[in-house]
Amino acid sequence: MRHILAMFPTDLLQDGAFMPIAADQSTQTHRHPMSSDTPLNSFAPTVENQRLYRNALSCFATGVTVITTRTDAGPIGMTANSFASVSLNPALVLWSLDNSSNRFDHFAPATHFAIHILRDDQQALSNAFAKHGDAFDMAAHDLNAEGIPVFQDCLARFECATEATHPAGDHTIMLGRVLRVAQAPGEPLLFAQRAYGSFTPES
Repeated sequence: MRHILAMFPTDLLQDGAFMPIAADQSTQTHRHPMSSDTPLNSFAPTVENQRLYRNALSCFATGVTVITTRTDAGPIGMTANSFASVSLNPALVLWSLDNSSNRFDHFAPATHFAIHILRDDQQALSNAFAKHGDAFDMAAHDLNAEGIPVFQDCLARFECATEATHPAGDHTIMLGRVLRVAQAPGEPLLFAQRAYGSFTPES
């Protein structure tokens, strides 16, 4: 795995398009000594340039999670990197569910789910649940009080009740109210620019 250690510049967002920051013509532009000589490629996202848009989004390094819930046919899970904290009081988190996913019909109506933040040595677990929703033989797990499968081994775990769902374009935002939290020592598995990596803190 390559190591990811990056800082991200701030872009201006105007009418849904990333716009370059224009310099005041009356002042001189000052370049940071560590600036890249490659100019930013600015564009408005459309269906035709969706790949470019995805490339830009992939520059934001995220953690990796596996989200689990229960169905009438048994437990099911999926890998997602769209997890985010929303509120501390009350404790709320969210993740985004792809409407075209073949697991959409299992997760969209779920009343409860569990979010597992993966450790940097759990890439195989991420890949397994990205391909198959029933890859529970890859991880020791129990059923919590709500009947949701919860992994015994991960970096952190959030057991949630579905607070609300919100349609958002081609995804559905799943808002969860956190009922219970578990955490263990370790470093997170990261994902950026279609590659896994790990975090190396500065000494």
